[in-house]
Amino acid sequence: MARRRGQLLDGVLLLDKPEGLSSNHALQRARRTLDARKAGHTGTLDPFATGLLICCLGRATKICGTMLEADKCYEATLIFGEETDSGDLTGHITARAPDDFAGVTQEALLDVLPEFRGEIEQIPPMYSALKRDGKPLYEYARQGIELERPSRRVTIHRLELLDIDGKQARLLVDCSKGTYIRTLAQDIGRRLGCYAHLGALRRTRVGPFEISHSIGLETLQAMEQPQEVLLPLHALPEGLLPPAPKQKDEI
Repeated sequence: MARRRGQLLDGVLLLDKPEGLSSNHALQRARRTLDARKAGHTGTLDPFATGLLICCLGRATKICGTMLEADKCYEATLIFGEETDSGDLTGHITARAPDDFAGVTQEALLDVLPEFRGEIEQIPPMYSALKRDGKPLYEYARQGIELERPSRRVTIHRLELLDIDGKQARLLVDCSKGTYIRTLAQDIGRRLGCYAHLGALRRTRVGPFEISHSIGLETLQAMEQPQEVLLPLHALPEGLLPPAPKQKDEI
C-alpha cells in the first residue's frame, strides 16, 4: 500500500507548544492534524518549555532560515538556591546555597539585572545541540564529559522583573538569536551568590509573530477544519513572503 503523503498546503501555523513534547513531536502532530505534506519549524523549544512554535507548511518553509535569525521574547521562571548540570529543572543538582539561604529580595535582583542587559558574553551549556567533532555537546554531557566552550556574544534587548517571591522570580527576556536562557538564569544566580536554575520557560514572540495569535495543539486537533487557522502566504509580514514559483514558460 502506498504511503499517504498529505495535502500540498502553504501557510504558517502559530502553535502554542505544550509542555512535555519536543518541538519536532509537536510539529508532526500538527502536520498530521492538518494533513499537510511538508512542514518545518523555525526554532526548537525544550520539551519542558511552552509557547510559540512557528510551523511552516509547503512554500512557507522558505522563511525558516530567516526566522531562525529573528529576535525572540520569553517569560522565564528562575528558581533560586540550586544550580543544575543542565541549567534547568530537568538536570541534576550540582550546587546549593547555604542552609540559611532565605531567598532573594526584589532589591538585590533589580541591582544585578542591569549587568545582563545589552551585549553580554555567554558560555553555551554542555546540554546543547552545538557540535564538537560532529557530535552534539549534550552527548558528551550525558557521558559525564565537560569540554571547553568559547564564549559567544549575544544581546539582551529587554530584561525585566515580572514578579518575585524570594525563592523564585519571573523575568521577561527579549533577546537576540543564540541566547541561552538557561545560561542566563545560571549566571544571574551565580552573580547573586545563591545559585539558580530555570524552572519554566515560555516563548511569547519570534520576530513579528506573537503568542497571542497562536493556537494550542489540543484545540487544533479538535477543529473540524484546522486548515482555517493557517496564516496564508499573502498575509505574512513584509519581507517574509517567499518568492512565487516560476511559471513553466518563464526563461
